[in-house]
Amino acid sequence: MNDSLETLRGELLDRIQQANSEQELEQLRVAVLGRSGSVTARLRGLKELPAEERPRAGEALNQLRRELEASLDERVAAVKNHAKAQALKDERIDISLPGTRWQRGSAHPLTLVIDEIVEIFWGMGFEIARGPDIEDDYHNFEALNMPKDHPARDMQDTFFVAHGRLLRTHTSPVQIRTMEARQPPLQVIVPGAVYRHDDDATHSPMFHQVEGFMVDERIAFSDLKGVLTHFLRQIFEPDAGVRFRPSFFPFTEPSAEIDIQCVICAGSGSIKSGQTCRVCKATGWLEILGAGMIDPAVFKFVGYDPEKFSGFAFGMGVERIAMLKYGIDDIRMFFQNDLRFLRQFN
Repeated sequence: MNDSLETLRGELLDRIQQANSEQELEQLRVAVLGRSGSVTARLRGLKELPAEERPRAGEALNQLRRELEASLDERVAAVKNHAKAQALKDERIDISLPGTRWQRGSAHPLTLVIDEIVEIFWGMGFEIARGPDIEDDYHNFEALNMPKDHPARDMQDTFFVAHGRLLRTHTSPVQIRTMEARQPPLQVIVPGAVYRHDDDATHSPMFHQVEGFMVDERIAFSDLKGVLTHFLRQIFEPDAGVRFRPSFFPFTEPSAEIDIQCVICAGSGSIKSGQTCRVCKATGWLEILGAGMIDPAVFKFVGYDPEKFSGFAFGMGVERIAMLKYGIDDIRMFFQNDLRFLRQFN
């Protein structure tokens, strides 16, 4: 009995030490110590031995079982530690390798220009106002002196929604909403997106405007010229060519359009290759501002006394200013999300 147990002990311990995986060790545990295992079967066979031999044989088998259990537990722990060490070795980070830098994002060029415009006017004492993108007919047209049969409505190329609602065609409705809610003096700018049914190299169905207005007693056209001249000298070069042209807008009288010399073709109307400049359409000038004295009819809509108050208003296209500042000849580049283009403004 002792000789056979010692032989069995040696064989089983060798098999345990040769096992190299947790699965193999578990299979060996079941084969030896499981309900049908070889050592378990010997323990059940003790009843076949003479009574005087059973205690000694039982003690020997129990000692073998305890030794095998300890050896299995020890080998399982060793296999686990080896597997963990190998995984750490295979997956470790080589700190001697150069790191991979994540390229940081940056503000969109239109955001940069809007921020610069706001900062200039903020420095002149203007406050910032916002309004809804989806407007009603009254605030977008009628209160701005454009009744339903006014031909100027045809100039707007409006996106209509439903139930008298529309996508605002300019930021001027915020001027009406602000004047409805407050009394002069007012000195406000309104940056925001606007929408018109138009799409080419210099127009986009969605673009950005900055509306501005000032209302108080004894506001004159000279105040308008002073504010806009200072702004243009800040946003562009001090010697940039600028001109004021008489124009017409339903909500201002008198009205003017302010042009700046085209920086794409330097006012020549053609680029270096001899092709016609697409931005200014060969005129050498690009209109970037519409302005004028607020029409007394608009004051009546908001309950202001036109005999007491006067004011001016202006509106500019952010994309056109950005095109001039950065030498871009196609407005659509701002909305194509081409990283090769956007990364130039980091």
